[in-house]
Amino acid sequence: MSESSTQHAHWSTVEVEATVEDYFEMLLKELRGESFSKAEHNRGLRKLLGGRSRGAVERKHQNISAILIELGLPYIVGYKPLRNYQDLLRDSVADRVDRSPELVALVEAEVERPADVPTVDEILRALVDRPERRGYRDTGRVRERELTRRRRPNYLLMEAANSALGAAGEQFVLNFERARLIAGDRPGLADRIEHVSLTRGDFEGFDVLSFEPTGQERLIEVKTTRYGAYTPFYVTQTELDRSREDSDRYHVHRVFGFREQPKLFTLPGPINESCQLDPAQYVARVG
Repeated sequence: MSESSTQHAHWSTVEVEATVEDYFEMLLKELRGESFSKAEHNRGLRKLLGGRSRGAVERKHQNISAILIELGLPYIVGYKPLRNYQDLLRDSVADRVDRSPELVALVEAEVERPADVPTVDEILRALVDRPERRGYRDTGRVRERELTRRRRPNYLLMEAANSALGAAGEQFVLNFERARLIAGDRPGLADRIEHVSLTRGDFEGFDVLSFEPTGQERLIEVKTTRYGAYTPFYVTQTELDRSREDSDRYHVHRVFGFREQPKLFTLPGPINESCQLDPAQYVARVG
């Protein structure tokens, strides 16, 4: 079989399992804070696979990232989630999760751990472009099939409920906003920034009241994760409604990598236009 035909050939069970094992080895190292080389892992895995290209292996790793997110788990930073994967791969990843008590222990400890505001040199450099939007496959069939599998905790949802992490992310954004306005020669506006979630409560649909250099209000909802930029976040109906009502003033500040050197990107306007919304909860009323 030629190298070209090998790249397009269906991935076998042996190839898939070897790729999943390689990914999990890297993921565990990342969660432990250990260094590793993605390029070296790619080269070593290709020797086992016999004919797969660097790009083919990388895309498979990106597929695994997408599956982990669907399973409510973090992914390796640098392997952007890529959907349209084979069922065999998803089954292999799910089975590997079930056989990885260390992964579960590391993630459980991290998502529940209190958070401090990291020290960031030149905080304005934390602002980056939002991730590129990718096509999303219909996951309805995946959910239907998942109903027959063992229920697993959604650790990304657990992290989103970590109030200490949320508060630290809000303080980081307050620091960023003050620095932004001071750098724009508007120190008076910087002094007027309000931590709304503390002063008014959690029912306004945003966390921070800041300003544009023109003086226009900027309503900021802060969403924080220790993981990568593609990690999904959760929004309430109040936040969604507020983003629609005040679309010209509303921003989501997505803070990610909240360990040592956090970054953030902004999503202005209605949340349903800047993100794909996936209904995840139901409200049940009796009578």
